[in-house]
Amino acid sequence: MDIALLVKAAVMGVVEGLTEFLPVSSTGHLILTGALLGFDDEKAKVFDIAIQTGAILAVIIVYWQKIRETLVALPTQRQAQRFSLNVLIAFIPAVVLGLLFGKAIKAHLFTPLVVASTFILGGFIILWAERRQQTAVRVASVDEMSPLDALKVGLVQCLAMVPGTSRSGSTIIGGMLLGLSRKAATDFSFYLAIPTLIGAGVYSLYKERALLSAADVPLFAVGLVFSFISAWLCVRWLLRYISTHSFVPFAWYRIAFGLVVLGTAWSGLVTWAA
Repeated sequence: MDIALLVKAAVMGVVEGLTEFLPVSSTGHLILTGALLGFDDEKAKVFDIAIQTGAILAVIIVYWQKIRETLVALPTQRQAQRFSLNVLIAFIPAVVLGLLFGKAIKAHLFTPLVVASTFILGGFIILWAERRQQTAVRVASVDEMSPLDALKVGLVQCLAMVPGTSRSGSTIIGGMLLGLSRKAATDFSFYLAIPTLIGAGVYSLYKERALLSAADVPLFAVGLVFSFISAWLCVRWLLRYISTHSFVPFAWYRIAFGLVVLGTAWSGLVTWAA
């Protein structure tokens, strides 16, 4: 295996891990990084989705106590059953809408204007949500969420199918706008990411299996490892950060990054295409 290619895989893994759970769109950053590295062919696109599994493993480890307690209590305790049902309810819309509209979205929405617009618009929505959050908290923790709350967050997550929107950004900021506290919205976003990203990774690998071979195992392994390490560090940092800070800095970052998208597209440096 080409060492240079493994280094590129490591860089892409770090980018995935650092951006997957922040409200800044991992897809947009992977597109930009892949273009700059020359790592943007069809196999690379499968790689980008598959290495999300490494990031998800980090979430499972960070939240393992809650996950283990829920699994143990699932047969007998109503709270554990309600929490698990809420995650399932929130997961279903992404499955249904993804299967129905995934191809059309990839064919028509991966354009510089769409990516830049969603980055910038998302930034202003975060600014609005943070201002509104000061008086609109209705649900303090994930255990207080109702099935209807979960369904609403699941529907909001589907906005992330539009490139540049951000899955974590949609669920966290959407949850806050729906009345969840910043902590509850962030926690539920992480729990919901587990079935969503594992499902996306498995489906992508299965659908594009003809592109892959045993020779690709080292490439994917390096990406998974670096995605896991960087995501583990990022998730632990983010949980500390939200206890005393807002998401406002991410809003301004999104607006700046949207301008970067427009600049790189206009100059021809990056091909923002599916």
